[in-house]
Amino acid sequence: MKNVIAAFTEKQVERLTGVSVHRLRYWDRTSFFTPSFAQMDRSAPFSRIYSFIDVAALRVLSALIKEYKVPLQHLRKVSQKLGKMDSASWARTTLYVLNKKVIFIDPADGKQREVVSGQYTIGIPLQKILADANKDVQALSQRDENRVGKIEKHRNVSHNVSVVAGTRIPVRSIKNFAEDGYSIEQILEEYPTLTAADIEAALADADKDEAA
Repeated sequence: MKNVIAAFTEKQVERLTGVSVHRLRYWDRTSFFTPSFAQMDRSAPFSRIYSFIDVAALRVLSALIKEYKVPLQHLRKVSQKLGKMDSASWARTTLYVLNKKVIFIDPADGKQREVVSGQYTIGIPLQKILADANKDVQALSQRDENRVGKIEKHRNVSHNVSVVAGTRIPVRSIKNFAEDGYSIEQILEEYPTLTAADIEAALADADKDEAA
């Protein structure tokens, strides 16, 4: 910014920002936006001189009013916030508008804050949620070792037919594969979550039911 003009008159600011001289003076009188270089006697010529950062801030405020319809009460806080920022902070800060409210990323900690209340927005890392959900799903699918190689019936599982414990796989389905000539290894390819002990228990249970 070394080659950028550092001081601007009201007329120059009007051309650069689209904010009229009348509005600039009104904002100054109401302390909504005060130029960086201002004399006590505002009636004197060139009594209001604006810095480059002033110009940038006014362009932001103008856009927030015209394009995003942000109310002046909210913009007063935005104006105060922008006025306290140096050029380095400007380069690191991003503003967002949501429901006519301005949110900025605080360069001090990288978190998003709503300008007026100062409250932080809550970030939800979806990638982490997906990873955690996947981990829990895998844990859910893991069977209790005490149930491996056992058969059970549960009225809410597969219409109360015999199933491999900890699963919804009916004993009859495993028996059907065996009757079709499938070996235990081949049946395990069809049901990779089962073990050889599960297959043996299922076949034994099916044979017991047939004998009965």
